[in-house]
Amino acid sequence: MDFRPFSFLLIGVAALIESAGAYAQQTPLIEPDLDRREIREADIDNENFEIGVFAGQVSIEDFSSSSIVGVTLGYHITENIFAEASYAQADAGETSFEILSGGAPFLTEDEREYRYYDLSVGYNFNGELFVTDSIVYNTDFFVTLGGGNTDFGGESQFTLSLGAGYRVLITDFFAVRLDMRDRIFNSELIGEEKDTHNLQYTLGATYFF
Repeated sequence: MDFRPFSFLLIGVAALIESAGAYAQQTPLIEPDLDRREIREADIDNENFEIGVFAGQVSIEDFSSSSIVGVTLGYHITENIFAEASYAQADAGETSFEILSGGAPFLTEDEREYRYYDLSVGYNFNGELFVTDSIVYNTDFFVTLGGGNTDFGGESQFTLSLGAGYRVLITDFFAVRLDMRDRIFNSELIGEEKDTHNLQYTLGATYFF
């Protein structure tokens, strides 16, 4: 059998493969021309303590709304779990009966001072806030549960605190936050003994150290 035609065919195929490889090496690869955007993202600093101040409104049950100011000191146990102590004070307004009747006040000026301190445990649900295509802030939606003491009306009562809030990390050490709290304590200042709900809405700023 004559193998010469078959040998010529193999030599031709090998030459064709070698030519294709040389062409591929000379031809540059096409790379996509993509614009890389830089994202500015603030995160919590390595320090775990957080100190802050806040101000807002508190609605003391059976009394009108009042301005309230306070301070907080928190410790972030993990990325999601934190503990926080708080102290605040306000001056309670008048009851609806006092306003309508113009009669003698229920409380003296000293008894109208509303003060509390408590300790809460909170849980963060981490998120992000996109301001522009290149500026992104880390955020936390959080819930809290705690207990403490409230001095009001000449009485001192144990207080259950339920809350929620929203924190925006402007830098790695500075944040602003919105808070809502319901502080529940027993009172009989205007009659029958009952559990009162005292809603509080505040805006605050905190510093991590």
